[in-house]
Amino acid sequence: MRRAGVLMPITSLPSPWGIGTMGAAARSFIDFLVEAGVSTWQILPIGPTSFGDSPYQSFSSFAGNPYLIDLDDLAAEGLLDRAEYASRTWGNDPARVDYGALYRERFDVLACAVRRLAAEPPAEYAVFCERERAWLEDYALFMALKGAHDGAPWSAWEDPLRRRDLAALDAARAELADELAFWRGVQYLFFCQWGRLQGYAHTAEIEIMGDLPIYVAEDSVEVWAHPEQFQLDENLRPTEVAGCPPDGFSATGQLWGNPLFAWDRMREDGYRWWIGRIAHQFKFYDILRIDHFRGFDSYYAIPAGNTTAAGGQWREGPGIGFFRAVEAELGPRRIVAEDLGFLTPSVHRLLAESGYPGMKVLQFAFDSRDGGAEAYVPFVYPTNSVAYVGTHDNDTALGWLKTAPAEDVTAAREFLGLNTQEGEGWGLMRGVLASASDLAVVLMQDLLELGSEARINTPSTLGGNWTWRARPGFATPELAAKLRRKLALYRRLPPQA
Repeated sequence: MRRAGVLMPITSLPSPWGIGTMGAAARSFIDFLVEAGVSTWQILPIGPTSFGDSPYQSFSSFAGNPYLIDLDDLAAEGLLDRAEYASRTWGNDPARVDYGALYRERFDVLACAVRRLAAEPPAEYAVFCERERAWLEDYALFMALKGAHDGAPWSAWEDPLRRRDLAALDAARAELADELAFWRGVQYLFFCQWGRLQGYAHTAEIEIMGDLPIYVAEDSVEVWAHPEQFQLDENLRPTEVAGCPPDGFSATGQLWGNPLFAWDRMREDGYRWWIGRIAHQFKFYDILRIDHFRGFDSYYAIPAGNTTAAGGQWREGPGIGFFRAVEAELGPRRIVAEDLGFLTPSVHRLLAESGYPGMKVLQFAFDSRDGGAEAYVPFVYPTNSVAYVGTHDNDTALGWLKTAPAEDVTAAREFLGLNTQEGEGWGLMRGVLASASDLAVVLMQDLLELGSEARINTPSTLGGNWTWRARPGFATPELAAKLRRKLALYRRLPPQA
């Protein structure tokens, strides 16, 4: 069935309190999607962010981001008084997230809510803590210890804590009992709000497409609590780290710095940790996009300590055996493979064997900086694929038209018949909506005809990323009607519409 989606991070929704949340604006956005005839809302990872504020560098693969908890909804439940948050400074620009302000203010406000929660805990709270115990207890202790060490990474803690000496952990749990209770309470609030938002979406017949980063941050509870799953030396330091080799966009490549997985050891226990991780994501999402799919075929390993991604080596990944183990345990799941980047014949074979839809990015069809790949020209897209003009890692449609090499832009204009009457950004979206791909996803920024100022992320850069926010009133009935006409024209409306 032909469908359409909109990529819009929750953090990019408007709100008076510094960042988009799971509250009224999210519910209103779902209403907009229904009105527009869209069936899928794609979001970025929703885990707690760490250094650099990237959702792809999270303290946990299982926890939810405390910043996404809606304060007004907490007030409506009697867990907050509006005065406890309305007078605080949440940033000076409503079009940008100020993560510094959030870090300074948000946790104090959430502490007020958690204290009230603890005073009269509902029965569901104990059920939640027990149900999620396998990851929640380690996460709560990890965050409490980070607080006790002024935010320092776990690799800088005292050796007994770094190495998880049982006596040291027991002593920390006793000493930091209040802090552990806080972090448990925050996660309960997150999961409650997510459940309500998810239920609202499902009632509206909107599917949520989430995103699972292939790697986890070095400063994460996963690496601290499960070091045997990663390529670490005797001092618990990464021996090699993740990234991408140099390409047309970056002469030095992308140095992500994440620890690499110990795939051989993971294979021995049937990939239990990974299967648990993926199963947990499907508590949140209807469709799961797995980031950096090619890393399961072979992955780029950069010597730890390198300052750029140059000089790394390709190493063999787990291959189709990994995905067969996942399916054997979890059954068939709706997974999208982010199969972008340097692709080899073996990556193409892995995608075909998995049966997952891959991704097609229109910008790549014309951009000579990335080879101008023929596989990204819309008329060759297979039905089993997800089509984009660009993703969160690309410039917006209008931004690309202004910044790409002039001859590349000329080729795109001629191929797609771009014109000012339709709007050149809408013409690029037409290219993917008209394609054979089962699912076509457009950026909210492109629907709003915004330029590079609204770009979400520029890979391999620090500062200014993950901050874009839509202005209040952005999702107008007129815009919904315009998008609906396009989706009807290209047979992407859901049957009930």
